[in-house]
Amino acid sequence: MIVKSPYILRKLAPSLVWDIETTKNEIFLTFDDGPNPNITPWVLNCLDSYNAKATFFCVGENVCKYPQTFKSILNGGHSVGNHSYNHLNGWKTPNYNYYENINKARDIINSTLFRPPYGRITPLQIRKLKREYSIIMWSILSYDFDENISKEQCYNNSIISAKPGSIVVFHDNLKSSINLKYALPLFLDYFSNLGYSFKPL
Repeated sequence: MIVKSPYILRKLAPSLVWDIETTKNEIFLTFDDGPNPNITPWVLNCLDSYNAKATFFCVGENVCKYPQTFKSILNGGHSVGNHSYNHLNGWKTPNYNYYENINKARDIINSTLFRPPYGRITPLQIRKLKREYSIIMWSILSYDFDENISKEQCYNNSIISAKPGSIVVFHDNLKSSINLKYALPLFLDYFSNLGYSFKPL
């Protein structure tokens, strides 16, 4: 389990965004795979409780299925990003199909932020997509999606090594909901008590 983005990956792909340079106590929360009407509204309410803003990397297909939930993200003052239309793995998808799928999502998600599903993207895809997008990776991966870890471990994952400028990944999907509902409020409380704020990308 690799919670913190490896130094070697940062060096191999320096044009990707792994964290945010800042002199302030602020963290950048991100949520992947939504919107989902059964979990995203809960996330939004939780964030509101701490006056926290975040960035939601949305799957285009879900935006089409749940437009009101997507609209609630925007109305809450949060940022959104492109997570492809069908959550495609860049390593396993022909380049043309990959770009077309991202463009399909772009038509309904107005954003220049892109996060590759699974974090899997090739050097050629990076060069192509960098012309239009900031490609956002992460500093900390909570592993809320991993049903084999406990909710306590998920929480520990989310706070380990987090520091000013960290980009932290959670998921607003049903698979992650048990771990997420335990870890997110504790995460927000922990860093709020340390004087941190939570900003969108």
